[in-house]
Amino acid sequence: MSKQDTSDLIKFLLPFPNHVKAAALGLREFVWDLYPETNELIYDNYNALAFGWSLTDKAGDVFCSIAVYSEHVNFGFNRGSEIADPQKKLIGEGSLYRYIRIKDKADFPEEYISQLLLSAYNNAFLKLKPAKNTFKGQTIVKSISPAKRRPS
Repeated sequence: MSKQDTSDLIKFLLPFPNHVKAAALGLREFVWDLYPETNELIYDNYNALAFGWSLTDKAGDVFCSIAVYSEHVNFGFNRGSEIADPQKKLIGEGSLYRYIRIKDKADFPEEYISQLLLSAYNNAFLKLKPAKNTFKGQTIVKSISPAKRRPS
């Protein structure tokens, strides 16, 4: 699978409202356009549909992600606490994960997030351990939860 093969993702997005689907797919295009050599990992989970971009095929190497909920999308950084956020736009109290909540793609601060993405990518690259498998530009469905506590 690749960026162009969206069949599984579209299927996973079906239960969500149109504005949420549009935001999620728009943000997906935004990341793919900037980082075409990375891999998209998809998790159709219990609480949310999540997909993130990784330097490998491992969740631990994901540098940014999109979590789709019933009324909004979170665009996040798995090691967001380790990157500078001079405009203080990122939310999160955990030890690592930081995100911005998006209800409409038009509200997404592309230029600012592009800067944060570069920092997050570089940070992930520095932490990268040598991998046996080197996938590039692939979309990989990692899990599908049979039970859902979200639209299904």
